Amino acid sequence: MNDPPASNPFAVRPSVQDTPESSELHPTDLQLVRQAVRDDHAFEALVRRHAAGVHRLAAGMVGPGAADDVVQDVFIAVHKGLKGFRGDAAFSTWLHRITLNACHKALKGKGHPTVSFAQTPEPAAPHNPVQAGEQADLRARLAHALQTLPEDQCEAVSLRELSGLEYAEIAAITGAELGTVKSRINRGRAALREYLMKVGIVP
Repeated sequence: MNDPPASNPFAVRPSVQDTPESSELHPTDLQLVRQAVRDDHAFEALVRRHAAGVHRLAAGMVGPGAADDVVQDVFIAVHKGLKGFRGDAAFSTWLHRITLNACHKALKGKGHPTVSFAQTPEPAAPHNPVQAGEQADLRARLAHALQTLPEDQCEAVSLRELSGLEYAEIAAITGAELGTVKSRINRGRAALREYLMKVGIVP
């Protein structure tokens, strides 16, 4: 990924203690959070940095039809909570927790209604429409299967498989012990495998 030019409006100037020149071009999440309290450009940089990951997790949990609304809700909540974020936990931990809460709110019907993957298939690739259609159908089945899991297993599996987080990160986000996280993921994967085999998909 190319470095942004020095005039990039999203670059945050470091304080005296953050003297390395690279921090101006690549500010940390914590630097951006501190700046974003009073600087909309810094907040936009946070959104641009994390929006894709939030959307991926939301789409896997609630479906793409509701994912955009969930992402919007997440960053509204983040903006409101910036002043109270002290950095005791990593920003990504806080962000994932907010995202999970927003997804559960949508799934329980208290927020935006969910839409099935099957109702919004991705456009078929012009070079191979058959393969693209098959992949869209598989994503639809996987998303539905994920939503059949108990909430704790759904969270753990989603964070592991959709966000690619390590077990320790998942434990920090969910507040569960490391062994519990591993157990939830193992049970969730087993349940998903059983469900997919019942509908004719070999994992």
